[in-house]
Amino acid sequence: MKGPAKGKMKGAAKGAPGRARRPAPSAREAASAGLVAVLDSPFLRALTEPARLDLLRVLLLYGAANIGTLAGHLPQDRSVISRHLKVLEQAGIVQAEKQGRERVFAIDGPGFLGTFERILEQARRLAACCCPAPPAGGDA
Repeated sequence: MKGPAKGKMKGAAKGAPGRARRPAPSAREAASAGLVAVLDSPFLRALTEPARLDLLRVLLLYGAANIGTLAGHLPQDRSVISRHLKVLEQAGIVQAEKQGRERVFAIDGPGFLGTFERILEQARRLAACCCPAPPAGGDA
């Protein structure tokens, strides 16, 4: 059997040596972290790419379509459009329906709006803790 590893003492406390335990986060810190997590959600990240917004614009204007039809309205190759559709589908923004050998993509209206409503609800709840409103009558 091997002895204790060099530099380690028997009976030493677990965790990083010389580091004090971090106190539990305050309600404000926890709310701030929660709000950042909401804002950094896959849903909102999917909407920050201009090419995906162009793709959504095409779906809004022309309705459900397959990749070939979408590619006719966009400058990207089909493979790029396919990757963007996958991100939008995983984020719950679009849905695909198999029609024969093709997949037809459409905006998932109820899912899209439901996600926005949940994000807004979480943001309102968390903002009350971490971003209180300025006092009434105060000048900015």
